[in-house]
This record gives sequence, C-alpha cells and structure tokens, in this order.
Amino acid sequence: MTAPYDPGSERTLRFARLASLPVEPVGSGGESNGVGAALKVFRHRQMLDLLVRRDLKSRYKDSSLGFVWTLIRPLTQLLIYYVVLGQFLGAARGIPDFAVYIFSGLTIYGLFSEIVQSGVGSIVSNAGLVKKVYLPREVFPLASVGAAIFNFAIQMVVLIAAVLLSGSLRVETDLFYAIPSIVLIIVYGTAFALLLSAVNVYLRDTQYLTEVLMMFMMWASPIVYAWSMAKNIMGGGLLLDVYTNNPITLAVLGFHKAFWGSGADTEYPDLLLLRMVIAIAVGFVLLAVFHGVFRRLQGNFAQEL
Repeated sequence: MTAPYDPGSERTLRFARLASLPVEPVGSGGESNGVGAALKVFRHRQMLDLLVRRDLKSRYKDSSLGFVWTLIRPLTQLLIYYVVLGQFLGAARGIPDFAVYIFSGLTIYGLFSEIVQSGVGSIVSNAGLVKKVYLPREVFPLASVGAAIFNFAIQMVVLIAAVLLSGSLRVETDLFYAIPSIVLIIVYGTAFALLLSAVNVYLRDTQYLTEVLMMFMMWASPIVYAWSMAKNIMGGGLLLDVYTNNPITLAVLGFHKAFWGSGADTEYPDLLLLRMVIAIAVGFVLLAVFHGVFRRLQGNFAQEL
C-alpha cells in the first residue's frame, strides 16, 4: 500500500535542494571598475537582446505598416527639405544631387537622435523592472542603442538604393568614411544616452530639454546646407574649428564624402579623417566618464522611481 501524499515533505525536499545550491550575489556589489561593469552587462547579453526585441515590437505594436514607419519619417523629412529648402529657397542650386545629399545627412544624424532620445527615457520607462528585478542598469539605455542601430540599418538600405539609382556612388576609398562616421555616432550617442538616462531619473525635464537640443543639433550640422557655406559665414578661426570638430558635423561630412558622389569636388575640412579619429578617441574617454557618472547615480534609481 503506497504512502499518502505529503505536501509538507515535498516542500522540505525542495528547500533542501535550494539550500544546496551555491549562493551568488545579485546586488550591485562586485566589480566596481568600468571593466567589471562591462563584464556584468555582457553576462546579461541575452536579457539585452530580449529588451531590444521588446522595444522594436512595442514601438510598432498593432501597426499595419510595422517597420515601414521607420522609413516614412526620414522620407517625409527628405521630401519637405527637398521641396521647401531645395526648390523654393534655392538651396539645391549650389548642391548637385540635393536629395542624396540631404538623405545621407539625415540618415546618420537620425541614428544619433534616436539613440539619445530613446535612451534618455529608458530607465524611467522600465521603472517596473528597475524596482523589482536586479539587472545592470546599463542594459536599458543599451537596449535603446540596439533598437536604434536596427532602424538605422533599414534606412541604410534605402540610402544605398537611392545612391545606386541616382548613379552617384563612387566605389573608391571615400566609401570607407562611412565606418568612422558610424563609430562616432554610436560612441557619442551611447555616452549621452547613459548620462541623460541617469539624470532623467532625478530631473524629468531632461527628456524635454533633450528634444530641443536635438532640434538645435540638426540645424547646427551641415545636413541641409554645405559646410563651405558655414565656412564663408564664420570666416575661419576658432568658431569654425569648434563647429567643424563637433562629432555630429564630422559624422555628417563623412557620410557625404562616402555616399554623395556628386560632391567629389566639394570643399571639405582639411585632414577630415584625422579629425574623425581624434574625435573617436575623445568619445571613448567621454563614454568612460559618463558611464562612471551613471554608476554613481544608479544607486538610488529604485527609490526615485
């Protein structure tokens, strides 16, 4: 005759099995330097991948067109700028293949804008997870970076198609300027996403201020006008150096040099590639500093949320 089922004994066995498992820390202790923090994020790469997928799916949830909306906004901007600035205001007269010129600039700037604007609210929008589940807090702004890169890849397909259709693509070494341009945007975008996402937890106006700054940064970059126009107005000197060495300006110029084949004879800043390399090095330093600020502020995220 079998013994009657005893739920108490099953609970005892379960607790005994749990007690035999090794204890692993789940708090914020452990490595305190930047390398240790990066390793903790790497250990949670599967969660990071899930967060990226979730962000992409939730953005276009219940939408009939889905990821097509990723293209509609930049194409609408392209149409407006091409018609209003290029045709009505005459900007296209001095810039050949004006549509390719604008779209290449909008594509690389759109990556920076999306990384920063989606990253700044990433901690607040995931308040439930931050308060209930321990994860390296960096995964939330990094998930925004991953989603932005995915959308950027879709836009790149359209840009390359547009360049091929216009016949302005030049398969030369200039094409490789796209690589440092993308690295520049990802490094600086990630740095500011980390910093602003942490500040936004304590000061919620940060996300609205960021929207204004992104609008300013777009017009402060040679996206809808030529760099030579800015040079003629500023007349050289320190002001032009500050404007030119802005990493967004350098990335936009790099994309123009890579994809805007009709502008082969256009004037570019001297030593453009060297400027980009220096800006990338400075960007990595800035990324380390902003990550350090993020780690110092993350201790009170749960309380503030």
